[in-house]
This record gives sequence, structure tokens and C-alpha cells, in this order.
Amino acid sequence: MMQVKRGRGFLSTPGPTNVPDRVLNAMHRPAVDLNDPDFLELVNSCFDDLKKVFQTKNGEIFVYITNGHGAWEAALANVLSAGDKLLVPETGNFSGGWRDVATAFGASVQEIPNDWRRAMDPAKVAEALAADKAQEIKAVLLVHTDTAVGITADVQAVRKAIDSVGHPALLMVDTIASLGTVDFRMDEWGVDVAVSASQKGLMVPPGLGVVAAGPRAVEAHRTATAPRRYWDWGARLQSEGYRKFCGTAPEHHMFAMREALDMIFEEGLENIFRRHQMLADAVRDCVSVWTEAGALSFNAINPAERSNGVTTILTAEGVDAVLLRETARDVFQTALGGGLGKLQGKAFRIGHMGDLNEPMILGTLSAVETTLAYLDIPYQRGGIDAAIRSLAEARKKAAAVAAPVAGPISRVA
Repeated sequence: MMQVKRGRGFLSTPGPTNVPDRVLNAMHRPAVDLNDPDFLELVNSCFDDLKKVFQTKNGEIFVYITNGHGAWEAALANVLSAGDKLLVPETGNFSGGWRDVATAFGASVQEIPNDWRRAMDPAKVAEALAADKAQEIKAVLLVHTDTAVGITADVQAVRKAIDSVGHPALLMVDTIASLGTVDFRMDEWGVDVAVSASQKGLMVPPGLGVVAAGPRAVEAHRTATAPRRYWDWGARLQSEGYRKFCGTAPEHHMFAMREALDMIFEEGLENIFRRHQMLADAVRDCVSVWTEAGALSFNAINPAERSNGVTTILTAEGVDAVLLRETARDVFQTALGGGLGKLQGKAFRIGHMGDLNEPMILGTLSAVETTLAYLDIPYQRGGIDAAIRSLAEARKKAAAVAAPVAGPISRVA
């Protein structure tokens, strides 16, 4: 029987995320001449403002018509030569994906194993680099937030680990799921390359990969011999505007990027980080109640390591995570993420990043709880109440900080 759907569904995956109406509307305009001065000014302003989002003054920005996987490849193609050695701490499914791209480029990869339920240990990075007496390891590839496992790594601690043993390895960081979601300070934390994509915290439709390259990475590019043409930083750094995209610019995506960046700076990065913290705390408080019945559990064991962009929830033996996700989508119009890699069929994921507010996250959590009840999956009642209390308390605290001498919050007509 075909279900008739009304209203608006919830997109609660960890990518793609909700695209704001303002961003969609910005794309609804005619194409323009590639050399139109207004368009070239728009592009340059986007590149300048992306530096602010990465928090870099020294980095160069490169934008590609691709997704995050392409951004991985673009970063590696510009700093690698065949046979180069790389160190890859295992953070979950996506560290393995970046590792596989490096292997395809002929790199020799040393992996630091991890169990997917805890953040990687920076001390193990220091240990591996200290053992590299000839200092042959060219770079450390680190995923900041691995959306498969719902865990965020400590980038600053990894940089300190590299420096503590005096190793010259580049630090290359995947910020695909963290940029515009949690704090990321490229220059301050000593990151040499950061890769990202448009479809998560940046709130732009899928289709753009972004790479920020610091001075050490740009210097490494000059001697790297990996095959590249479209990805090549050298060609893209030339003065002609069209070279920024190695040909035709993705005009409508850049119109979208400009509007999204405007929205980011209107809200302010610090406020964005606080909003994501607030929404993530509400999700975690809700899930904590659900798990008391024993059928669900957090994948991330350590609460301090749980991501502010996505929560990965394991299902007990006998609970069909795929059916849960499909039912939430097809019956209750709420799209969730599925388990990836080792967690395929054993987990589902609630995305809470990008253009998102309290009613939207409460709607998602209510749809998930309704799905649990519909499928007779055991869960402890009261999760939604816990989320409501979490959000209310967070807003009260924010109001107190903003107006410490104010009286009770007044009602607005």
C-alpha cells in the first residue's frame, strides 16, 4: 500500500545536511559570464571567508567540484610521491577510506589500530614517530570527527605529540564533518592541510570539496611527484580567475557558498559551536534514557569524546538496525544515518549538524522514539522529556550569560 506523505520530513543524516532556504534561493538565478567582475569578486570573497572558517591566515584555499573523497585525493595528490610513508591513526570507517586513497597513490601506510569505540591516543602517534629514526614518515592523516563512530579526535594533542618527538611530518586533517560544527583552528593547532566538503557544517548542497593548505604543505607540493592535473595546486594558484577551478567554475554552488558563509558570520562561529553543543547534549541526554532498557547503547564509550555533529547508536543482538532506519524514513519521514564498515547493520546514526534548531531535533528524536515503539524495540521512556529539559536549561544559561542582571525571561507576543 502506497503511503501518502504530507508536511516536511526531517533530514537527520550526518551528511548531506539541511540546506537553508536562503542558500537554495541564492542558487535560483541565471548563469553568468565566467569573467563577470561581480562573479570573480564573489569567488574571491568566498575564498577569503573560507580562510576565516578554517581559522587560517597563512593557508591557501582550493575549491574542487567534488565531494569529501575527492578532497582527500586532492590533498594527497599535491604532497605525495610514490613510496612516501604515511602514518594513519585509526579513527573509524573514514580513516580507512583516506588510507585507501593514499595506498592507491603508491604511499606506504602505517596504521595505528584502534577499536572504533574510543578516540585515538595521541601518545601512540608520538611513539610511532619516535620509532621512525630516519624520519621517513611524510605525513600523519587524521580524521577530526569520524561520523561512522560518532567520535571527535583531539587535533591539538596530535600536533603536540608530533612536536614532542621533533618529527617533521605534516599534519593533514579531515574536517569534513567538523568544520562549522566544532572549533577548528588550523594555524593555532599547527595543521598543514585541512580537507572539507560543502554538504555538512557549511550548509551547501553536495558537490564542492575544499582544501586548505599551509605553507609547509605548499612547499612539499613543489617536490611531490604524484600524478595530478585537475587537482594541482600550482595551476590553481595562477592569477587568472578561471584557473581557480581548472576550467568552468561551479557558479551556482559558489552562489550557494556565498550565502551560506553570510549566514555563518551572521550567527558567529562561537555561537555556531555553542548551538551544536546544545543540540548534541539534548540528543545524548535522550539516548542515555533510551539505553536503560538494554536494546540500545552509545558506540562512543567515553562521553567526553562524543561528537557534537552525530551520535552513533549501537543496537543489541536481535534488533534490526536497517529495518529501524528504513521504518523511520519510509513510515515516519525521518532520514537517519546507517551503520558503516564494521558497524553495518549494527548501528544507526542521528545527525545533528548544520542548519538545525531545537524543534527540528525534538522532531527527529520523537520520530526515532515512535519508530522504536512501532517496531516493539525496548527503550526506556522519558528520553524526549530529558531532551526538552536539556534544551530548556541550556537556553536559560545562555540567557543568563547574555543578560546577567535581567529579571525573569519575558514572554514575547
